[in-house]
Amino acid sequence: MPTTRAQAQSPEPEARREPAGPLSTRQIRWVFLGVMLTMLLGALDQTIVSTALPTIVGELNGLEHLSWVVTAYILAATVGMPIYGKAGDLFGRKVVFQFAIVTFLIGSVLCGIAQDMTQLILFRALQGVGGGGLMIGAQAIIADIVSARERGRYMGLIGAVFGLASVAGPLLGGLFTDKLDWRWIFYINLPLGAVALATVALVLKLPKPSGPKPKLDYAGTVLLAAASVCIVLFTSWGGGQYAWDSPVIIGLGIGTVVAAAVFVIAERHASEPIIPLRLFRDREFVLTALIGITVGIAMFSTVSYLPTFLQMVSGASATESGLLMLPMVAGMLTATITTGRIISATGRYRIWPILGTAVIMVGLVLLSRMSADTAYVFNASGMLVLGLGVGMVMQNLVLIVQNSAPRQDLGTATSANTYFRQIGASFGISVFGSIFVGRLNDEMAAAPAGAADRLGDVQGGEAGISSLTPELLRDMPEQVREFIAHAFGDALPPIFLYGVPIVFVGFVLSFFIREKKLSTEV
Repeated sequence: MPTTRAQAQSPEPEARREPAGPLSTRQIRWVFLGVMLTMLLGALDQTIVSTALPTIVGELNGLEHLSWVVTAYILAATVGMPIYGKAGDLFGRKVVFQFAIVTFLIGSVLCGIAQDMTQLILFRALQGVGGGGLMIGAQAIIADIVSARERGRYMGLIGAVFGLASVAGPLLGGLFTDKLDWRWIFYINLPLGAVALATVALVLKLPKPSGPKPKLDYAGTVLLAAASVCIVLFTSWGGGQYAWDSPVIIGLGIGTVVAAAVFVIAERHASEPIIPLRLFRDREFVLTALIGITVGIAMFSTVSYLPTFLQMVSGASATESGLLMLPMVAGMLTATITTGRIISATGRYRIWPILGTAVIMVGLVLLSRMSADTAYVFNASGMLVLGLGVGMVMQNLVLIVQNSAPRQDLGTATSANTYFRQIGASFGISVFGSIFVGRLNDEMAAAPAGAADRLGDVQGGEAGISSLTPELLRDMPEQVREFIAHAFGDALPPIFLYGVPIVFVGFVLSFFIREKKLSTEV
């Protein structure tokens, strides 16, 4: 019998769950340890390969496929996030979370033994399939075992881990590559993942869904995956590998719109939609998703391009650039932990997205004033302020949406919120990169004749700047080196100003969040 429109729009009944007694404080701490480890693994592997890429592509002979080592992981993780969220709601979060950990570890082993770039890209995609589930499962499990009122301090620590991993990833990647072997950036996941898997298997006890076997939303899953693939490739390739007006980018843009439109139609008729459309009638869900997009653009664009400034302008090595970004980590750690504890103590959370987005804008303005001549103290202050702002917002948005979403949609709402932030990050990195490249080309066009000739000689006659690495820059004559450093210093920092009006939108939206009482029950 076909599903009517009225039936499709009515809220689905909450799945029955077999009770599982509340965890003791000691059990919660053990589970939280496992959750923290998995969150660390999933977040680290988004960035840890960045500083190892030159060595990897040199050993595996795959320079033309370099970007796919990163894109494959992010693409698979992004596509998987909403699927994991819904699967956890339907089948129980523990078994889905364990599946994600095992998949991630298998992918890590295969990446470590990859013999060519094709294998590495495929195995990175497999690793990303698990990685998306790690980040979503970690946040949803905490909501299952800790009340909303107490959740603030736990979510604050998870946010601190995510922020730490975003900056520490390139640092660890450089250390492993320099001191051991690039394959250790994957092997290091095994002992940490094994501890997390054992902890979750032995200690975590969650209610188990019962009742009729749920009908999976296959059409919605395929359409969401198609839309996600199109938009991630659109944002990853646009302005870099392909021009924005190229047939490939235009086709991906059209594919995104078409897949998204058909997805909405399919979800209106699905009995268990992968992202229930009723969530978009929840003001807090919509607001936190939109604010998350603005914060994702600002945070990930900054984290992606600050190492370039530190290496090409300040002359730092890959490892040193990671250390120089520690003020941002310190800001995130301080803000996420402090705000989480304050929220648990007071039950008030609305102020933090407002204050955090305002502080982010200040940090972006400070970073836009960097140049080849500014002192590191000034640069570090900008990173610290930005880190404080991001720490006030990021994880608290997840807390807000979890406190507002219906119980049966908790995992789905959590995953959708993170999904939209990830899409924003991908879009911001691409657009900011395109603007930066355009500005840098303008700066290089003004190169003195002597410097331009020497640059061409050092690069073997290559006229483009895109193949320039920090190692090549250090080997250039002093005159050319100084000119390029100033060109990067003049071209890159002003792009951070473009993030200010974007975050301002998030700042305005934050005022419309309604503060609801945080539940004291699990």
